Amino acid sequence: MLDTARRIPTPEGIELTLRLAGPVPRAFAWAIDFLIRAAALWALLFAVQPFAKLGMAVLLLAWFFLEWLFPAWCEVRWGGATPGKKALGLVVLHDDGTPVGWPAALTRNLLRFVDFLPAFYGVGLLSTIVNRDFKRLGDLAAGTVVAYRDRAAAGFAVPPAAPLAPAIALSAVEQRAILDFAERAPGLTDERQAELAGLAAPLVGATTGAAERLLRIANHLLGRR
Repeated sequence: MLDTARRIPTPEGIELTLRLAGPVPRAFAWAIDFLIRAAALWALLFAVQPFAKLGMAVLLLAWFFLEWLFPAWCEVRWGGATPGKKALGLVVLHDDGTPVGWPAALTRNLLRFVDFLPAFYGVGLLSTIVNRDFKRLGDLAAGTVVAYRDRAAAGFAVPPAAPLAPAIALSAVEQRAILDFAERAPGLTDERQAELAGLAAPLVGATTGAAERLLRIANHLLGRR
């Protein structure tokens, strides 16, 4: 598995690409949400202290709402993200890439008590590590994934290079893969470019300089002269 991208075909014939979030960004998002909840409950504690038992009842109700219902509300009504996820650019989606609904949001959040076992989300952390889609148990039960929110498209930006016609006829899927690589190449290290380009060695007819040849073929596919 070279990256965390998952391609999902839709009934309309459109292919969605989801960049799944691993345990580290999800842990940071959870930490932000935890601090927000803790700060809200701390402020409420001082506000309800004069009301004794009534105040304690209000505090417990507020804790239940913030801990179990508020995250689900955010995921359904606030663009699929709690404040922590929004800060990290993450979003909760169904497995098919559609926005998460109430049944899935409630399921994944109410099952957090299982993921928390035996302490500090031990089960949930183990699940995200061993699962190829980084799913904790709540995600498995709800049929959801946590992915990076798509940024606004910046346009097709394949770097210019001397066009090179491919040595063999390329299918539409192969042409798309080469164009995708060429567009991403400026943001990759030389080592990463070589690693990915090595997979396309049969298409370019060589392993040495495969990344450069793919870039030249991409320019040919774009009709550049």
